[in-house]
Amino acid sequence: MARASQEDAVPRSEEGPEPGGQAEGSEHIREPEQTGEPVQTGEPVQTGEPVQAGEPVQAGAALPGEPPEPKDRRARRRRRTRRVLLAAVLLLCTGALLIVGTVWYAYEHYTGRVDRIPNAFPTNVPPEAQPAPGKGGQTFLLVGIDARSDLPTTGKGAKAPEWQSGAQRSDTMMLVHLPADGKHAYVVSLPRDSWVPIPGHGSDKLNAAFSWGGPPLLIDTVQRLTHVKVDHLAVIDWSGFKKLTDAIGGVDITVDKTVSPRNGAGMWDAGTHHMDGDEALDYVRERYGLPRGDLDRTHRQQNFLRAVLAKVLAGDTLSNPLKAKRMLDQVTNSVSVDDRLSDGDLRDLIWGMKGTRSSDMVFMNAPVAGFDMIKGQEVVLLDRNGTSALWEAVRNDTMADYIGANTVDRLGSKVS
Repeated sequence: MARASQEDAVPRSEEGPEPGGQAEGSEHIREPEQTGEPVQTGEPVQTGEPVQAGEPVQAGAALPGEPPEPKDRRARRRRRTRRVLLAAVLLLCTGALLIVGTVWYAYEHYTGRVDRIPNAFPTNVPPEAQPAPGKGGQTFLLVGIDARSDLPTTGKGAKAPEWQSGAQRSDTMMLVHLPADGKHAYVVSLPRDSWVPIPGHGSDKLNAAFSWGGPPLLIDTVQRLTHVKVDHLAVIDWSGFKKLTDAIGGVDITVDKTVSPRNGAGMWDAGTHHMDGDEALDYVRERYGLPRGDLDRTHRQQNFLRAVLAKVLAGDTLSNPLKAKRMLDQVTNSVSVDDRLSDGDLRDLIWGMKGTRSSDMVFMNAPVAGFDMIKGQEVVLLDRNGTSALWEAVRNDTMADYIGANTVDRLGSKVS
């Protein structure tokens, strides 16, 4: 009883530690563990390995003073991280596939819509008149026709046949050579008034060949004239020409000197003009009042084509699905091609041009010896010596060498 009274007499501090706590200023003493090994009292207990300053803490590792994260929780965290990364990769791949698929669908869909000209190439041509295949690249014959009708004759919107005897003449004829390296394009205009032999019809102006025999006779005439194999044909009439020009929002054309046109109204003042379809058609058809007549007109046609290509090929038109769709809409509604040009060939052609710019193209006239009057007609006389070297360069796919070694009637920055 005396002992109990003495303990009760000891006062307790109200601010002292709670039972089992640690008094202020004392060291933390670990309670003995029931491990069978004695624990020395008075030694500080380490709660984990010390972390050096500046060392990164591994994800999932316990921080100093914290209990270690269970292994199953760390494994679940790693699995979640892998799933997130895999989902991100799949999302990126899906987006890329959607873009590629959209572009492929556009090309697949629209190349199948291009109007094909059946039986465009000549048959029953004597072996000696057949040109040998070229040694590289491809050569297209690009033809612009005057159907003398308000009805469209080319493209998907054609209301009349591409050719009827005597109903159409080819006002524009260009040989377009695409080299095997795919880096350039060479456009050679054949003046419509060139006096040439036309198989089965004697000699006459080149544009009469289309009028008398359509695409087969024109191709046969050009191949016999140049000894260049025409791989493919593309035809557009003036109706399609206007539609294509308006569809791309018109083009900017610079006129070097003021010229009074015979077709259309008013004057072409020197300077830059934004031309819609009707204005552009007047511009490319005009030859009266031009210093060199038909030769200056071919340069106008080339100048227009250069402006259209600069606009169509600018930026990412051919690799952007929406822009490619609009461009292919315009082309398929206006242009007809030969039935040998398959959808795959057309896709390859379009895809191969996606990196080409108008600055990579050379526009020129075929060499000319002069002008003459034959059978009451003003005609252009081609230079046989000059053209022979040119056609050889096309056949051998050496146009770059030809341009570097010869003086050519090349389209410049100034056009009448």
